Amino acid sequence: MPSILIADRDANERIGIGWLITSCAIPYDHVYTAATMAEVIQCLESHTPDVLCLELDMMERGQWEALKLLVDQYRPLVLVMTAEATFERAMQGIELNARDLWLKPQTPEKIRRVLTRFCMEKKESQSSLPVRGVEGGRLAEVSYRDLFLPLKKPGKSYPLMLAQLENPQRHPELLRFLSTYPFREQPILLPLNDAIAGIFSWEDGDALSQLEQVGKRLLRDWEASFDDSLSVVLYQSDDQEQLVNETYLEASQALHIRFFRGYRQVSVVRNRISWTMIDPFLTPAEQRAWIEMLQDGDKEKLKQWMYRHFFYKDEPYPEPGLLRIRLTSILAQVRRYMKANGLYHGNVEEAYHRVFETILYAPILYRIVQELLLFIYSLIDSVFTQKEESRADLIELAIRYIEGRYTDPALRLEDVARHVDRSPAYFSTLLSQKHGVSFRQLLNNLRMKEAQRLLLETSLSVQEIAMRTGFVNANYFSKIFKEKTGTTPRLLRNQKK
Repeated sequence: MPSILIADRDANERIGIGWLITSCAIPYDHVYTAATMAEVIQCLESHTPDVLCLELDMMERGQWEALKLLVDQYRPLVLVMTAEATFERAMQGIELNARDLWLKPQTPEKIRRVLTRFCMEKKESQSSLPVRGVEGGRLAEVSYRDLFLPLKKPGKSYPLMLAQLENPQRHPELLRFLSTYPFREQPILLPLNDAIAGIFSWEDGDALSQLEQVGKRLLRDWEASFDDSLSVVLYQSDDQEQLVNETYLEASQALHIRFFRGYRQVSVVRNRISWTMIDPFLTPAEQRAWIEMLQDGDKEKLKQWMYRHFFYKDEPYPEPGLLRIRLTSILAQVRRYMKANGLYHGNVEEAYHRVFETILYAPILYRIVQELLLFIYSLIDSVFTQKEESRADLIELAIRYIEGRYTDPALRLEDVARHVDRSPAYFSTLLSQKHGVSFRQLLNNLRMKEAQRLLLETSLSVQEIAMRTGFVNANYFSKIFKEKTGTTPRLLRNQKK
């Protein structure tokens, strides 16, 4: 049975119209009332009344668009009431497709007659709804056979919706949500392996643009109650002779738009998706560029390269499968970098395989790019750490060599550099970076430390101590000793005595 919503700021008006419906036995199944526009919107969304009796004067400026959207979505029969006989109010009624305009006060007989006529019209329209299917131009019962087999020609293009959650395990929740959602006309819902298909019987000339508004509201209502990300594709072909199966296959292609746009999106598509064909493999120049960027460890340059080549804002988009191949071509260069630096064992190898699987199967492009970049950053950090540790190990090896030979007057920088298999200049730079001293300073520090011990603990002469600590000339030894300690060898020994 039809239902009616009476929306008026005046409680007496609401009560009076409700009493008139009851006393005259006008067969409305439910009579809802609203005193504010917020209550009107809530009732339209919650109960989808068949008839809306609305006082225009209760609307505020910012509520007009929301009301028009709801009226377009749920299509109640609208009659409007106003105390202002102005052109503006008449235009508002026209924009709402109002069937009647009441100027207050209105006679009970007029109210009874109009509400009765609306009730009868709604009952007749409900009893003569088109059969869901594609026979005789109307939507007959559509089944899975129609989706997967080229069986039926509908004679008219009907919009199709594909709703997909990021977590397919929760599709039963989505199905329950769609089954009870207040669509203008409930679609045929067919749960699939990776989405839920909804086939609508709207025969409006531009049903898809109206359905887009429904899709946006559906997405908003889902997110208000559930935390899983939803993607909605709305598809309608301009080809009136297209098979239901063909419509479904082309809409399924449109699902891949989420690869570029992500979830929490409503994508409206007309006709077949046209992907751009690209060469999925890196050119020789691009391979060299990647090798150089990896060797330089330039994270910012790597990031900008990836953003420039893989972040697409506008259609037509590249074919997603080709982009995945291109990403694996990049990963091949990363693999070469790993092997060149000995990074292909243990946790690093496991991380590499995880990134490879992400490239093959992850549904969103920007997430793949971020995971690949984070993996590359970790490799660069590992190589840097290895080099630092290698440098530290090399310096420690050199210092141990010097400590064992500092008493040799002939010990030179070239001897130590040769021992650690580095050039003298490179070794000198590493030593300076690590300890902040030159080779000669380090050597003299070791010799002076031993000289002080011998002066304080033995009775050896200054000449003998100089020879034992690598100095051929005792005077040169005394000069260096004073520079390092601020005193002469003899004064240091006398101070002890």
